[in-house]
Order: sequence, then C-alpha cells, then structure tokens
Amino acid sequence: MDASLYHRLATSDRAFPRFLRRLYHAREHISLPVPRFVGKLMLYGMLVVRGMYYFLKRSLICEPIFKAYCSRYGRNLHTGTFVHWVQGKGNIEIGDNVWINGKCSFAFGHRYTERPTIEIGDGTGIGNGCAFVAGKRITIGRNCMLSGSVTVFDSNAHPTDPLARRQGRAAAAEDVREVVIGDDVWIGARCLIFPGVRIGRGSVVSAGSVVRHHVPPYSVAAGNPARVMFRLEPPEPGTLEQLPDKRWY
Repeated sequence: MDASLYHRLATSDRAFPRFLRRLYHAREHISLPVPRFVGKLMLYGMLVVRGMYYFLKRSLICEPIFKAYCSRYGRNLHTGTFVHWVQGKGNIEIGDNVWINGKCSFAFGHRYTERPTIEIGDGTGIGNGCAFVAGKRITIGRNCMLSGSVTVFDSNAHPTDPLARRQGRAAAAEDVREVVIGDDVWIGARCLIFPGVRIGRGSVVSAGSVVRHHVPPYSVAAGNPARVMFRLEPPEPGTLEQLPDKRWY
C-alpha cells in the first residue's frame, strides 16, 4: 500500500476511513466457535505430528552429527533437536547415559596442547545453552547436572596485558588451567566456572554464581564471587556406589 494512502486512512476523520479502522481492529476480537471434540482432535493431531517431526530430527540428524564430532561416546547418548555447535578440533569424550539438551557449544584452542579435551562422565545431563571452552582440559564427572546457560572455560583466551592484546597474543600458558567438576555435582543456571576451578563431589552451585575458587565436596556455593554458604551431609560410605548411574531417557 502506498505510504501516503496508508497515512490518510490512519488519520482521516471521514466515515469510510473510520469504518476501515474499526474493521481492522475488530479482527483481533473475532473468535470462531469450535466444538470441543474438534479442538481435541486438532490438538492430538498436532502433538503426533510435532512429536514425530522432532523425533526424526533428533535421531536422524542432530544425534548422528554430534556423535561424529565425538572421539568417544558411550551407550544412550542423546541430544535435543538442535545440532550442537563445535568449533576447532579437540577430543569430546562422553560416557554412557548422557543427555546434552538444547543447543550447546564446544570450542577448542590449539595454542597450549595438540588435542584439548572435554570429558563428560556417565549419567550426566547438560542443559540448553551451556558453553565449554577448552585450551587444555575440562573434566565433568558422573551423574552431574548442569542447568541451562552454564559456561565452563579453562582459559581466558586473551592476556590481561593491553599491549599483548593489541599485538594479538594468546593468554600465557600458566593462565590455562584444567577445570574439574566432580561426581554428583549440581550447577545452577547461568553460572560461570573459571579456569583452574575444582568443584568437589556432591556439591551444589547456586544459579548465577561466578566460581573463581575451589568448592569443597558436599558444599553449597553461591554468589559473585561464589563462596561456601553451608556444608551438606555426605551419604553413608558406599551408598552412591551401589546405585546405578542416572538415566535421562
């Protein structure tokens, strides 16, 4: 529609433009009566078609492509309905019964080791939007839960000295430090895990925390920077070992 004509219809006080404006706004309030059983049939049909579509997309496209990136993966590795983003070359080593949901990113640098590694243990679940940046190694234990948008990196990628950044240098080798997340750890949404951090077994990191220092086993850490808020009671020795790894499917 011509812009000047549209302007006249939108601003004119004449009867016909006012009628057109009322008709235009009335369409937002029109509701057609639909019998309940018809609505139910439409709903179930939509759910069947949607479920089949996402099943085929996940099992025939997303999972095979991600598995091709992996240097090793175990039984029952499942992804969501997006192809995870992998940048650079490195080892992605994944255990049994692992679920990596949504769309996550895995990035590798090659300045510090020939094959940087990201290892994910058995029974671990990783939420949508998580990001892993490995210059050397990131290790995630068994039966961990990483909520959405968690970022884990073992290097800051750039040096702190502004002159070195201007010259395009990489971070110093001593600033690249392995990150280790122990077994049975739960990390809340939108956490940042900095280089060199070790999170002990059975610990919980509260959502939105910035973890710059080690977290002892069976602790609850929160804040920016994260600090231990209180300790958890460890289970009886051998109790967790008797339980099977968590299955996400």
